[in-house]
Amino acid sequence: MKTKNIVLITIIFLLTACESPTYTPKPTGYFRIELPEKSYKIIETDCSFSFEIPTYASIQPNKNNIDKPCWFDIVFNGMNASIYFSYKPVENNINQFLEDSRTLAFKHTVKAFDIEQNTISFPEKKVYGLVYVIEGNAASAYQFHLTDSIHHFVRGSLYFNNVPNQDSIQPVLEYIEKDIQHLFETFEWK
Repeated sequence: MKTKNIVLITIIFLLTACESPTYTPKPTGYFRIELPEKSYKIIETDCSFSFEIPTYASIQPNKNNIDKPCWFDIVFNGMNASIYFSYKPVENNINQFLEDSRTLAFKHTVKAFDIEQNTISFPEKKVYGLVYVIEGNAASAYQFHLTDSIHHFVRGSLYFNNVPNQDSIQPVLEYIEKDIQHLFETFEWK
């Protein structure tokens, strides 16, 4: 009888020890992005300004405003991102430009969970402005305007050419934010 009990216990043990494993789904992953080493080149245009952009970026005419040569896109090659850049001369309408810039940035509040505003000030070069850092899954993560308050006004908006997902674009966004900061630091009016 003892032998039967030992065999029965062994069989029960083997059957319960061989349960099928439970699988849990893995979280969605993102492709690894190789970010190039930072280096810059000056952009000289026929416009009223100059600045430096990364060597891995290029300037392309804005296809919606071909007739406006100072409206162009700064395309970050290989990163699926562009800054839409526009220039307008100030003719006693600086308040309207500032309000338009604010309105365009705050249109993203539907998807944003925060919009942080930071000032830009380089008084020695007469470059002043405001940066809107838009947190969340908004279409544009970063917008800015620069002006001398008297003659010139430029506006820029960073867009990624994919469905907005803050988690997936965050490494590239942080990388490009440093390039935009460099743009501010090297920006000069002619």
